[in-house]
Amino acid sequence: MLRLAELMGALSYLRDLCQAGDGAQFRDKMARLLEAEAHTEERKAALAGAFNRGFGDYALTYRTCTSNATEVIAHYLEESGRIARDIAGRYGG
Repeated sequence: MLRLAELMGALSYLRDLCQAGDGAQFRDKMARLLEAEAHTEERKAALAGAFNRGFGDYALTYRTCTSNATEVIAHYLEESGRIARDIAGRYGG
């Protein structure tokens, strides 16, 4: 879950940077993840911290959309989809 939250933070930043216009969707997904998984303040802080780390690390690295940024996006979309499918397969949903 922490890796998924980190990926969503990175995608939120990078998708908006590269003009995809859907960064808010990743923030919304993160809010739903927090509602479903953050049953304690400690868990909420860990998940939010992972999201913010993913967002912040790329905000420091990329100021403009580059070919490398688009490669990262593609990789992270694939990885986050795989994690989401694994979670759904394991726990239902």
